[in-house]
Amino acid sequence: MNKFIKGDEVLVIAGKNKGKKSVILERVSDTHLLVEGVNVVKKHQKPNPLKGLTGGVVSKSMPIHQSNVSHYDKETGRASRVRIETREGKKIRVLSATGAELTN
Repeated sequence: MNKFIKGDEVLVIAGKNKGKKSVILERVSDTHLLVEGVNVVKKHQKPNPLKGLTGGVVSKSMPIHQSNVSHYDKETGRASRVRIETREGKKIRVLSATGAELTN
């Protein structure tokens, strides 16, 4: 079971966007996440008339390693670790700081 799932609210704890709070858009691989508004780079794009793309410089979010983000705890307003517990025969994700359950 992954500790980071699409839609989780996270806090960036390392890198150029340290301290930024955002939402996970998708898991790119086992170790990398695409987080909204984090690690934004400018890419030069060639025009492609078949796909209807115009050329120019576009801003694009790039993946970030999951070790550089931590779950955001709304109760405390700080980052929190996550542990996986078994309750009633089901594995659930729980914030370590407050014990609050994370919904999928």
